[in-house]
Amino acid sequence: MIKRFIIAFAGFITVVAFLGVVKASQIQEMMGMSQEMPLTAVTTTTAENAQWHPTIKAIGSLAPVQGVTISAELEGTITEIAVGNGAAVSKGDLLIKLDTTVELAQLAAARARSDLAKLQADRSRKLSEQNTISKSEYDAAAAQYAQTLADVAALEANIAKKNILAPFDGRVGIRQINLGQYVSRGTPLIPLQKLDPVFVNFYVPQRNLPLLAVEQTVHVTVDAFPSHVFDARVGAINPEVDRATRNVWVQAIIPNPGEKLRAGMFARVEVTLPEVKDVVVVPATAVSYASYGNSIYVIEETAGPDGSTSLAAAQRPVVLGAKRGDLVSVVEGLNGGEQVVTSGVFKLRNGLPVQVNNEVTPSQDEVATPPNT
Repeated sequence: MIKRFIIAFAGFITVVAFLGVVKASQIQEMMGMSQEMPLTAVTTTTAENAQWHPTIKAIGSLAPVQGVTISAELEGTITEIAVGNGAAVSKGDLLIKLDTTVELAQLAAARARSDLAKLQADRSRKLSEQNTISKSEYDAAAAQYAQTLADVAALEANIAKKNILAPFDGRVGIRQINLGQYVSRGTPLIPLQKLDPVFVNFYVPQRNLPLLAVEQTVHVTVDAFPSHVFDARVGAINPEVDRATRNVWVQAIIPNPGEKLRAGMFARVEVTLPEVKDVVVVPATAVSYASYGNSIYVIEETAGPDGSTSLAAAQRPVVLGAKRGDLVSVVEGLNGGEQVVTSGVFKLRNGLPVQVNNEVTPSQDEVATPPNT
């Protein structure tokens, strides 16, 4: 009995010892694996010193340099539509013609009366010179002739108004009438806009008024062409500040030779100020944004106990300035020439060893593609 107990106890001790050896071996193996885990891979770039012009950002809308909806000045029936929808026209081109049959007949009669009145006036003048009739009779004949000339001119003006011409060079829109339609005075007929150049109207806070000047450079982007920046210049600054919003109306002029830009487009506007500021710029992806403060990871060399060197990420709190495209300026906390982490920031912590791999790097353009919204 005792012998069997001793044998069982010895077997138990043997099993426990074996399991302990196996477990220790597994722990050592795992420790070895942890020591051989790969370093965190990041991409880096050099923080650069640059000179940036401060800007004023605003939103606005595009407007034609000239634009009207042409309306009928007189009533009548449309007998001709001389242009198609969207056609380019020149000043003086016929757009729409109203029926002038009655006016032409009235004009012929008025001219006949005018010719007769002229003969009577000429005859009266000769008789007056011979003292055959009184001067008052001659004056009456001359006045009658002048009245007939005025009647002719009035009819000619009405006929001209029924031949509706383009008041300026531009492009017509979609007509709102049809051939044979009767229109009354004031009926909208067709829009006409001059689109080269175009205006961009925007508002800026009154505190920025001292920074604005005519001829300043303006950069404009629109949703229709997100990758294209249109250059403009300030053409006018409204002399009055809006009493409700305390903003001032600014109007810039954009050359538009291809007529890509259309009236009514929403625009993002950036006014470039003449002042130049020295800044340190990094890609926006290098910034770790947080509610308690923004930071950037800087690559630093660290020395090991055996004298070897390795790279580690050092977290650096920073104060950010303006953003431009894919870049952001750093006002405080970073110097030009330092290596900063541009991707993989989310997986870093202060002092973590890293491995730099710059085969793929984020964009570093001052104009974002697509643009920042």
